[in-house]
Amino acid sequence: MSDLYCVLGNPIEHSKSPLIHNEFALQTQQKIEYTAQLAPLDGFTDAWRTFVDNGGRGANVTVPFKEEAFALCDTLSRRAQRAGAVNTLIVGGNGLTYGDNTDGVGLLRDLAYNRVALADKRILVVGAGGAVRGILEPLLAEKPGEVVVVNRTAEKAQQLADDFADLGEIHGGGFKAAKGPFSVVINGTSASLAGDLPPLPDNLFANDAWAYDMMYGATQTVFLKWAGTHGAQRLDGLGMLVEQAAEAFYLWRNVRPETTQVRQMLRRMLNAG
Repeated sequence: MSDLYCVLGNPIEHSKSPLIHNEFALQTQQKIEYTAQLAPLDGFTDAWRTFVDNGGRGANVTVPFKEEAFALCDTLSRRAQRAGAVNTLIVGGNGLTYGDNTDGVGLLRDLAYNRVALADKRILVVGAGGAVRGILEPLLAEKPGEVVVVNRTAEKAQQLADDFADLGEIHGGGFKAAKGPFSVVINGTSASLAGDLPPLPDNLFANDAWAYDMMYGATQTVFLKWAGTHGAQRLDGLGMLVEQAAEAFYLWRNVRPETTQVRQMLRRMLNAG
């Protein structure tokens, strides 16, 4: 009998999470069944409860439900409490829902894998949603010179900066606050899913800067194409996806999968179209 897990999101048909977790299960000889579940935009909590009632043991949570997932949890990890967002749900032995956030550790492991330096650097983060909330604590733990958060709604970015100000030098505002140069620019919006580009200035990137889009696709996102025209080195979010999934898998199964082989497999699949 396999234990049931899923990813909940809307949209969800693009998700590679089932492939990743089923590869992890084969690698570690864990008996799980992992599927993608479309949750109604106004019915996330009901979708989770129905999944649990049908035997579900845990779930990943993707856009746009990470803050709703936070609200439904009975118990939260320290990093989820700090983020105010949850991307990993676990059903405890007592039937209660435990929430964690593995986005930050996933991003940091991917940046380390690609040898992107963060200490003493100026870092720009674009967006102020649940995904961004999950990465700010681990980013600030790397002791950057400054983190600037910008968002279409300046007040949301400023609130994030206020929420994390005790952890390091962080400021927030509207897109006009994105005053370069920055050594690392992270797009944490979902604009790439719609092929949109945040209204960012052209003089954003320092020499040898990195542009990182937390989204990914078969071709480079609009943000990464734009960053390339301004001389930035580019990374998409595929590695982050694999690394945050590995952390979630460890939380569920208490065994840590190896990620390099899965990274390479997914990249080959994307490149093949």
